Amino acid sequence: MGIIGAGPAGLLLSRLLALQGIDSVVLENRSRDYVEARIRAGILEQHTVDTLSAVGLGDRLHREGLEHSGIYLQYPGTRHKLDFPELCGRTVWVYGQTEVVKDLIAAQLDGGPPLLFEVSDVQPEDVDTDSPRIRFTDADGNPQLLECDVIAGTDGFHGPSRTLVQESSRGRTWERTYPYAWLGILADAAPATDELIYAWHPEGFALYSMRSPKVSRLYLQVDPSEKIEDWSDERIWDALDTRFALDGWSVNRGPVTDKSILPMRSFVSAPMRRGRLFLAGDAAHIVPPTGAKGLNLAVADVTLLATALVRLLQEGRSDLVDAYSDTALRRVWRCTHFSWFMTSMLHRSGDDFDAQLQLSQLERVCSSEAAARELAENYTGLPIG
Repeated sequence: MGIIGAGPAGLLLSRLLALQGIDSVVLENRSRDYVEARIRAGILEQHTVDTLSAVGLGDRLHREGLEHSGIYLQYPGTRHKLDFPELCGRTVWVYGQTEVVKDLIAAQLDGGPPLLFEVSDVQPEDVDTDSPRIRFTDADGNPQLLECDVIAGTDGFHGPSRTLVQESSRGRTWERTYPYAWLGILADAAPATDELIYAWHPEGFALYSMRSPKVSRLYLQVDPSEKIEDWSDERIWDALDTRFALDGWSVNRGPVTDKSILPMRSFVSAPMRRGRLFLAGDAAHIVPPTGAKGLNLAVADVTLLATALVRLLQEGRSDLVDAYSDTALRRVWRCTHFSWFMTSMLHRSGDDFDAQLQLSQLERVCSSEAAARELAENYTGLPIG
């Protein structure tokens, strides 16, 4: 198995296959330091936690991660908690994608399958045959050829795998670019809340999250054209104070250690397979972070794919790999819809008519058990397959 990309999808796929006796080589064009430093998502669905625990990577997650039993929805004058165990019997965990990747890399380098960093010129070949290959240049500048039974493209939106799949006659994409972005910060400040707060405000959305009992992760809705250098720490904290304002409560301030602006878009590429090349994770789909689905979708993809590949490579049966794209895409579109729903409900855009519709939807979720349960079931994770 050749795996292109050492993000969580590629690394987890390699580990799932190794536990079933299937060899793999993981190729990554960035350095280990770069991969382990990327700040990404932090909410793990129940199935993601269960999967990581099942492959022996749950110890640090359960020791350092934060289990959460719900979220708060806020709009001016109201903060309402959705209790996930009460609504759907599940929880979520706050444990940064950066930490998940560190755990996966450590396990991979501790006697696991080969993991090669800083490779270049990666190109899958002959994917429509039973003997696909990957050409690449290793970190020392030497041309290499990796002969495979199967290739997994877990190399993100800009990698070569998605382009190769899209060149097939059935290739199609869907995309939605949102008219806002997130300004995100990490701060050395104890979270002032026990659960995440999703806040609608006339000036824009805000999200109060956390990475540990001492580190907060906070976001502000901003225009995509904004420049991070125009946002001083003081301006950011003042905007957070405004959007989270609630009598008797305040945001905890502290030193800002990281800040960036993240564009918002939805993207789906289909099919997720061409011959013996299979896509997973961001190579096939991107969702706005409002629904906390990006990392979890990647885990769901490779969980499906690993099961299908074991059947193909060990039993010679192709039924699950033939169904992989359609099966994965059903969940992808469900999660894409949920991410769109959360994004559309919470981000201020349009006119006052749109604002009243958003407030009406928020009030519905906060007052209806059925509406709250629908949100909770989607947020904590739908079944795989």
